[in-house]
Amino acid sequence: MFSVFGKWFDQVFAKEETVVLLLMVAAGLVIIMTMGMVLTPVMASFVLAFVLQGLILQMTARNIPSWLAVAIAFIIFVGSFFLILLVVLPLAWQQMTNLFNELPRMLGQWQQLMLVLPERYPAFFNEAQIQEWMVMARAELGQIGQFVVSFSLSTLPNIVALLIYVVLVPILVFFFLKDRQILLDWASSFLPAERPMLSKIWHEMNDQVANYVRGKAIEILIVGVVSYVTFLVLGLNYAELLALLVGLSVVIPYIGAAVVTLPITMIAYFQWGFGSDFITLFVAYAIIQTLDGNVLVPLLFSEAVNLHPVAIILAVLIFGSFWGLWGVFFAIPLATLIKAVLNAWPAHQYNIKHID
Repeated sequence: MFSVFGKWFDQVFAKEETVVLLLMVAAGLVIIMTMGMVLTPVMASFVLAFVLQGLILQMTARNIPSWLAVAIAFIIFVGSFFLILLVVLPLAWQQMTNLFNELPRMLGQWQQLMLVLPERYPAFFNEAQIQEWMVMARAELGQIGQFVVSFSLSTLPNIVALLIYVVLVPILVFFFLKDRQILLDWASSFLPAERPMLSKIWHEMNDQVANYVRGKAIEILIVGVVSYVTFLVLGLNYAELLALLVGLSVVIPYIGAAVVTLPITMIAYFQWGFGSDFITLFVAYAIIQTLDGNVLVPLLFSEAVNLHPVAIILAVLIFGSFWGLWGVFFAIPLATLIKAVLNAWPAHQYNIKHID
């Protein structure tokens, strides 16, 4: 047994790049766990530059000079960044505030609806159960209101930090785009000269993750804009807030669309009831989700991330519990990284027949 373990250990750790890979993974975990919040603007800038790199490559392929392609991509980014920061987010926050102010009225309507249940279905519901549910709903509503107030007050001291991020993120994105090759060469100088396993992992990650991150950004934009136009045309209240939620829901595969359907259902019901407008909205919403899953996703993700749905859901749950929204967004890239490491790991190709 010790002989078998010794031969396995010698083969796996005989190459220098294997040890380097383990050190890189360990260092990355330590940095994220200890300084994740501090490095948030750096990670966000890296992701944004990664997304914009695809646009730069397309422009340089059309014989546009590299410096001009970087300038155009950066101008597009800055315009989009401040449009979201100064227009989209304040409008969404305003609509969310209005929604919380209207929640007591919605709760009253919901209470009237629930009180009818014991009369229609006495075998399943009684008045005591309904009253208990009402008390629980009021308690939850009060906690939500307290959270919104405390959140608003707690963010006031962080205005300076927010302003620093607003300035810092565009600067970092610019240098990540401008000096991309210099930074890659610098990082490569710390790696072994012979690194076939690391090169294999890098190429697999670069192909699949680049396709995923850029495609996901475009999917969020398209789904969000189409949802906003649809909700606005149909006259749904809080159209911008709900469209933002629908756009962001595509970040969480299989789960996001189901979760965001609940607030859309509630707001549509309290606005129209179970009428023709309600049915029209959900037919349109179902068409958006169907086109997203069956048309948009296959077009955007030309190189599919070869992960089983169970692996994707587990990755979302695990990494989301570790790092919140960032963990959810990076769940599939991180799962792809783990898969690439396992595929390239020396022991994966080790033939057990060679063991004496």
